[in-house]
Amino acid sequence: MIAIGNDHTALEMKQAVIEVLDELGLSYEDCGPNTDESFDYPASGEKAARAVAEGRCDLGIVICGTGIGIGLTANKVRGIRCAMVSEPYSALMARRHNDANMIAIGARVIGTEVAKLIVRTFLTEKFEGGRHARRVGMIMDVEKQETEQ
Repeated sequence: MIAIGNDHTALEMKQAVIEVLDELGLSYEDCGPNTDESFDYPASGEKAARAVAEGRCDLGIVICGTGIGIGLTANKVRGIRCAMVSEPYSALMARRHNDANMIAIGARVIGTEVAKLIVRTFLTEKFEGGRHARRVGMIMDVEKQETEQ
């Protein structure tokens, strides 16, 4: 199951992402909105991140105008490693080396076809582990230290 969060600027791109999920046979939790009325991206970014952090969803995709604000919001949820990406190579490396469990993309920054490539790459790649597991552990240790203070 994949969590999808968006704001009002990202409705068209969310539909393109859903097309990719359908092609891959993946179900999704729509964290919303489905209207073009102004919507504050932190609400859906948090909702999607919590779905991943709580285990209801395996991975998450969040979309706003730039991908930055919604990605920053997702990263505030404990256990989330959300990479803000604008091309497929970064999505590939986010999965392979960083074990990213979410990506953030910008509907006003990239085109729909590039977004589809990014999503397809992110959802089909796997974490390599090995030396990268140690580094991801170090990232998560920083988060743990922050919550202990």
